[in-house]
Amino acid sequence: MKKIFGAKKSQDPPPSIQDATDRIYKRGDTVDEKIKKLDAELARYKEQIKKTRPGPAQEAVKARAMRILKQRKMYEGQRDMLYNQTYNLDQVAFASEGIKDAQQTMTAMKAANKELKGMMKTVRIEDIDSMQDEMMDLMDVSNEIQETLGRSYNVPDDIDEEELMGELDALEADMDFESNSVPSYLQPDKETDLDSELNLPAAPSGHAAVPANRQQEDELGLPTVPHASIRT
Repeated sequence: MKKIFGAKKSQDPPPSIQDATDRIYKRGDTVDEKIKKLDAELARYKEQIKKTRPGPAQEAVKARAMRILKQRKMYEGQRDMLYNQTYNLDQVAFASEGIKDAQQTMTAMKAANKELKGMMKTVRIEDIDSMQDEMMDLMDVSNEIQETLGRSYNVPDDIDEEELMGELDALEADMDFESNSVPSYLQPDKETDLDSELNLPAAPSGHAAVPANRQQEDELGLPTVPHASIRT
């Protein structure tokens, strides 16, 4: 059967959008190269037209330039058509990439949703409330233990108001007795100045006058010699 009908040829996979875009860009580059060559020829014919005089020679150059210009217009139309095709392919590629991103997002969200559901099965609100209640009970027991350990011994708890006021009066009397029992030499000086009461004269100031019958002394404390006894 294979010899009669021949083996079925394997079909190639269809080209992707990127493959088609690259192919069109290559064709567009080829058309751009042709347009550049035609522009160079048109520039050369333009210079020839300027240099030649009006007549048959100039008309022949103009005819050639007109033919080149028509070719250039044709290639420009082809290039615009290729650019329009690449624009459409870019729009399709953008839409295709957007759908792929949406698919990946949905896949990720489904996986996260499944994981959250599995985690929620292990966590119950009733268990959390029960744990909170147990923690509060434990804290209350801990406070009771601390209060019990910090309890003072041999401290009477039944003290009435009259006993309290009596204790306060006794403390006040003790404080007054202690302030009055300070020795006199430790108490601040409150006596008046004895000198002012006795009207004693004030202490002399400056150098006192030397009595008339007292012999004067020199710088060394020796008695000075009278001037009359010094021989000249």
